[in-house]
Amino acid sequence: MQLTHIDQQGHAAMVDVADKPITVREAKAQACVEMKPETLKLVMENQLKKGDVLGVARIAGIQAAKKTADLIPLCHPLALSKVSVDFEVDQANAQIWVFSYCKLAGQTGVEMEALAAASIASLTIIDMCKAVDQDMVITALCVTHKSGGKRGTYQRHKIGEDNE
Repeated sequence: MQLTHIDQQGHAAMVDVADKPITVREAKAQACVEMKPETLKLVMENQLKKGDVLGVARIAGIQAAKKTADLIPLCHPLALSKVSVDFEVDQANAQIWVFSYCKLAGQTGVEMEALAAASIASLTIIDMCKAVDQDMVITALCVTHKSGGKRGTYQRHKIGEDNE
């Protein structure tokens, strides 16, 4: 397999997608923010001074997906038709799982947009909680699904989930 963002001289290059067919392309990504149980309790009770942690993180993630080409040099600017960011709270493990979804009809995939959404939503959670918990960690950032395009569909199970 050859890397697509390298030209014949070995230099970084933006891929030319002009000849690719327009297809519906979707991607999902995830990340996990681990924190102290007391911090999670504050988030769930909306008791942090900065406000609604998950609401702000959702908007930040959506905004990040729309700005991915500004953040990652060789990404194409995309006209996304759908971006969503959702959360799953695991109180037993003091974790907030972040799930992002991006969709478009276009000539290139949306995996980086989904990863940007999950990443920035996670970073926003940390930013909003750092005054009470400096030990937070982001883990499990990955693409969990992609479809459309030449390579077809890819599906990964949630990290930590039984893959029976």
